[in-house]
Amino acid sequence: MKMVMAIVPRDEAERVLEALVSAGLTATFTDSRGGMLRQAQEALFIAVKDEDLEQVLTIIHDSCHSHVHVESSESGGEPFSSHPAPGTAELGGAVAFVWDLDRFETY
Repeated sequence: MKMVMAIVPRDEAERVLEALVSAGLTATFTDSRGGMLRQAQEALFIAVKDEDLEQVLTIIHDSCHSHVHVESSESGGEPFSSHPAPGTAELGGAVAFVWDLDRFETY
C-alpha cells in the first residue's frame, strides 16, 4: 500500500474529493496554510493500493488547475542589500507526496 499526501488549493479540494469518491476511493483532509503567500490549502491523506496509485495521482493532476505567477516589484539586487532581488514564483496547483505504507490498522 501507499500513502499519498496531496496539498491542494482550498478552492479545488472539493473537486478532488468528489473525483476520488466517484472512483471508489476515500480521503481524509485537513486545513493547512503555507507557501510564499501563506495560502489557504487542504492537505489530503489517501491510503491506496499500489495498483491504484497512478489513478489517484491522475485524479489530483486533472482536478487542480490553478497556477498564479507572482513577480517581485522590488528593484534591489545590489550586493548585501536589505531589499530582495527581483524574482518570480509559481504558486497554486497541487503537490503530492507518496510513501510506502508498511502497516495500517483501524480501531
